[in-house]
Amino acid sequence: MSESKLSVVAYVEAKPGMEEKVKSCLQALLEPTRQEEGCFNYDLHQSDDNPTLFVFYENWTSKAALEAHLETPHVRAFTDQADTLLARPIDITFWSMVSGQN
Repeated sequence: MSESKLSVVAYVEAKPGMEEKVKSCLQALLEPTRQEEGCFNYDLHQSDDNPTLFVFYENWTSKAALEAHLETPHVRAFTDQADTLLARPIDITFWSMVSGQN
């Protein structure tokens, strides 16, 4: 059996007053990530109720593809700034689809 697609939901919380800077930094990750091998989709959302909250919804061909993504220069550049920009560490959760699979 082949490895199934890996879905990721990553929660990012900006420090108050840093929302626009965080949003800009996160948006800068979109295009290079979408070009990475193994990336099906990489979508960023911002809460309508609390502008400090962001969520990435991602789908990858495998855990190895995700791990390679986390080592890219663009992701490293963001994580190097995380202590300055974020209210708490990024909360990354992993999900497997249980509906719609053959």
